[in-house]
Amino acid sequence: MRKRALVTGGAGFLGSHLCDRLLSENYDVICLDNFFTGQKQNIAHLVANPYFELVRHDVTFPYYVEVDEIYNLACPASPVHYQFDPVQTTKTSVHGAINMLGLAKRTKAKIMQASTSEVYGDPEVHPQVESYWGRVNPIGIRSCYDEGKRCAETLFFDYFRQHQVDVKVVRIFNTYGPRMHPNDGRVVSNFIVQALKGEDITIFGDGSQTRSFCFVDDLIEGFRRMMNTPDGFPGPVNIGNPGEFTMLELAEKIIHLTGTKSKLVFKPLPQDDPKQRRPDISLAQKELGWNPTVDLESGLKRTIEYFRHSDLA
Repeated sequence: MRKRALVTGGAGFLGSHLCDRLLSENYDVICLDNFFTGQKQNIAHLVANPYFELVRHDVTFPYYVEVDEIYNLACPASPVHYQFDPVQTTKTSVHGAINMLGLAKRTKAKIMQASTSEVYGDPEVHPQVESYWGRVNPIGIRSCYDEGKRCAETLFFDYFRQHQVDVKVVRIFNTYGPRMHPNDGRVVSNFIVQALKGEDITIFGDGSQTRSFCFVDDLIEGFRRMMNTPDGFPGPVNIGNPGEFTMLELAEKIIHLTGTKSKLVFKPLPQDDPKQRRPDISLAQKELGWNPTVDLESGLKRTIEYFRHSDLA
């Protein structure tokens, strides 16, 4: 008997890779997306699969279906996209969580929330551990995303305590790989697209701020391991690669790997941009037996190859 999974945001960068993985494990997969940032090309190769179903739907409205597992990934996840319509971004996180948790409660499905390292804000604790409550501006230009995701976590834990819903919360750190949106404003896709076009590479601030970069295959493995943990382990769990790189180091790697003649140009740092970001993954190692396996150079090569064959307009 095939298990049936619902993936909200299933046509997005992460969602499409998760749909691939679930189908490879003999799941019946319902991919839910309103195509605000998701792209049909990400899941076009799956449409003919009889065990894959694509549904255009916005998670801010209820959705009724019988499922065993729910992966709640729906939400624009890059500043360019989530600041475009900040009210809708907050609604997607909050109403989306309420609707999916209601569905999980009714169907007794396991449900995983794709949360984010942004719940830590601009952190005073480094690396970030799950017990750290964060330092977030509640009224800034990033708050629609940061506080929306924090509220979603609140809802997940209240459904866990009040209704005994089997919830799983994963905090995603910067993830990259094939199917990233070329114009989403994220640093890896920005740098690669600029390099491949022979344009100058834009660095915000002085380039000393750090990020940790997790390849998409490693992240999806973390999702699956988290979903398969026993009832009563809700998380949250950090999933990310603890390797830490400055923006300058990343830019230099991409210039080297693309063979471009691009120069670096520096612009002011955006408001509330975190200065450093690195996960403490000891909980994922202990509870999930999870470690990232793809190093930055290998992952960048695969991502650059994808963008070389993409329409970068």
